[in-house]
Amino acid sequence: MGDTTDFGFDTLQIHAGARPDPATGARQTPIYQTTAYVFRDADHAAALFNLQEVGYIYSRLTNPTVAVLQERLATLEGGIGAVCCSSGHAAQIMAIFPLMAPGCNIVSSNRLYGGTITQFGHTIKRFGWSANLVDFDDLDAVRGAIDENTRAVFCETIANPGGYITDLDSIAAIADEAGIPLIVDNTSATPYLCRPIEHGATLVVHSTTKYLTGNGTVTGGCIVDSGRFDWSKNDKFPSLSQPEPAYHGLKFHETFGNLAYTFHGIAVGLRDLGMTMNPQAAHYTLMGTETLSLRMEKHVANAQKLATWLEADPRVEFVTYAGLPSSPYYERIQRICPKGAGALFTVAIKGGYEACVKLVDSLEIFSHVANLGDTRSLVIHAASTTHRQLTPEQQQAAGAAPNVVRFSIGIEDPDDLIRDLDQALARAVA
Repeated sequence: MGDTTDFGFDTLQIHAGARPDPATGARQTPIYQTTAYVFRDADHAAALFNLQEVGYIYSRLTNPTVAVLQERLATLEGGIGAVCCSSGHAAQIMAIFPLMAPGCNIVSSNRLYGGTITQFGHTIKRFGWSANLVDFDDLDAVRGAIDENTRAVFCETIANPGGYITDLDSIAAIADEAGIPLIVDNTSATPYLCRPIEHGATLVVHSTTKYLTGNGTVTGGCIVDSGRFDWSKNDKFPSLSQPEPAYHGLKFHETFGNLAYTFHGIAVGLRDLGMTMNPQAAHYTLMGTETLSLRMEKHVANAQKLATWLEADPRVEFVTYAGLPSSPYYERIQRICPKGAGALFTVAIKGGYEACVKLVDSLEIFSHVANLGDTRSLVIHAASTTHRQLTPEQQQAAGAAPNVVRFSIGIEDPDDLIRDLDQALARAVA
């Protein structure tokens, strides 16, 4: 496919990045299960290693199957380029890696997946980086948390686990004002429900493990670059604006222009961090993207029906789904995700911690797993699992209080799911 601007989402999710295999005519993207690639001659090899020519050297850096996925995800998000990697957590580290140096920080929403809070709150300190976690509904607090050492602002479109919706436009304006990029984790929304770049995001990250693959088979991550940020407008991003010693003083932004961040992600990020996506995983994710819009429509319809039913049930204290008129984010979702509020939400069960554990153990169709975005409906009690490493205050802020369970609604028959919830609730609060 040539220029993709005139094609609809349903066409792009199948065709973007993919062409019939030139060697065989294979219509589906082949799995290029190879470590290395033969150079035409010594000059060709030298040009590739000097970044003077684009091509394949070694599959830690680039692979033809992964390259198709990168182009497809960049196209679906409205970005200029993308780098795929081994997991969503890898994508987060890869995303901030070119921006940071010891002593630098990021300003992040406090409504994040528990593993991300741990990664930002503890692990990145080992690099000499830090994160200021603040309430992104308090715009003054976001502004106040940014200082001269802040190198990025980070949030999720639809926060995991509570389904909280970030006002991306307002946060993007604050990041712009500070001259730093906004990084948005769009895992829970997917580009079908929201394209954060259209709301001012500089970079978009995904755990491709979730809805993009959609079937719970492989882990993966992706960073999509908008291509819109001027990395040379100040001296905050020397990795992109200043000479790179490992490439004979090449300046990424000067040399590659709006593709500077993407090239750096491959030529330095994947080269040295080695968080590579394998071609088999890329293949599964490519197949998943082909049905993304169909699945998301069903996910959203089911989630809306189940959230409405649960909210009316006397055994339930509250439901956090932004698609409900009672949600404080109902108006915001119309602007940020007009096609629907996703399929992720939490439910507070009367009876507290013990009732939540009993509910999880009593469900039959719902699978009790530490994942989301599967075709199957999933449940987890975050306080005893994904968020158990957090303090009670952090659990509360993240929407993972002890009386709360998280649901990821799949694409089964919604009436079957309601019957399963009904019998499990009866046991849980008996």
